[in-house]
Amino acid sequence: MQKLIFLTIIPFLLMGCSPQKSNKVELVIDSKSELGEGAIWNYKTGELMWINIKGKILNFYNPLTANNKEMLTGQMIGTVVPSESGDVLVALQNGIYALNVKTGSKKLLIDPEADLPNNRFNDGKCDPAGRFWAGTMSTADEKNAGALYRFDPDTTIHTMIENVSISNGIVWSADKTKMYYIDTPTQKVMGYNYDNETGEISNPKTAVEVPSEMGFPDGMTIDEEGNIWVALWGGAAVACWNPESGELIRTIDVPAKNVTSCAFGDDDLGTLYITTAREATSDEDLVKYPNAGGVFKIRPGVKGVEAFFFADNN
Repeated sequence: MQKLIFLTIIPFLLMGCSPQKSNKVELVIDSKSELGEGAIWNYKTGELMWINIKGKILNFYNPLTANNKEMLTGQMIGTVVPSESGDVLVALQNGIYALNVKTGSKKLLIDPEADLPNNRFNDGKCDPAGRFWAGTMSTADEKNAGALYRFDPDTTIHTMIENVSISNGIVWSADKTKMYYIDTPTQKVMGYNYDNETGEISNPKTAVEVPSEMGFPDGMTIDEEGNIWVALWGGAAVACWNPESGELIRTIDVPAKNVTSCAFGDDDLGTLYITTAREATSDEDLVKYPNAGGVFKIRPGVKGVEAFFFADNN
């Protein structure tokens, strides 16, 4: 009898140690954003930060209070990352800024494309050493007009990848030896050897090739098992791949045609938050997806990893 009781308890304990799994997404914020993007979880404040690019809005969502605070940035905003100082860095249309989260005041740190008025910053994140990587794209649909930059805590900026069309998702492996990066029109997630000491990347190889029928790869996050979760623009889904093998592991349907980014959040990093857009959605699709442009969530049964902060305290 004791053995039977023991065997019954063990599975229960194992279930209790992992996030509760769900197969259906829930609507969190019915914002109807034209271009929601840039999801990132600030584990120090317990907030989801996300953006509305064309609305020029930086959002702070607290799931405990269900309150979403909006902050106008004055320019199209491509991405946001937390900094060690307690403020944030934002990549706006004409450069990288430090932004005070209490007052909304901002300070231009650098604009590497001041001579390219038709370009704007898009997605980006910090690497394990606290450097800020952000890429640009053309606002006039020019191909190969953008680049991926690395902005270091000493305020120097470095061009890391040239001839980029739509710079998007970027993540690093737990062992700090790989960087994965998306230039959306290529339909690929590229893998690079990454040197955490220097911030240099090398030896680009295709990690994942996204079938065109699944949509275009957009924003991306990584889980504690090393698998990448990719938002699919035009695909009404988020898909999970093993970047080492290229194997598709799972697809999560999202009730919005254009899915833009995702990030693991909540206290246990077991909730996947998903941003979407109303842009480029037909009237017919809006009838099908009335909450397009909103923020959604799901408990996929796996946890994410803590976001890296910009190392402005060094």
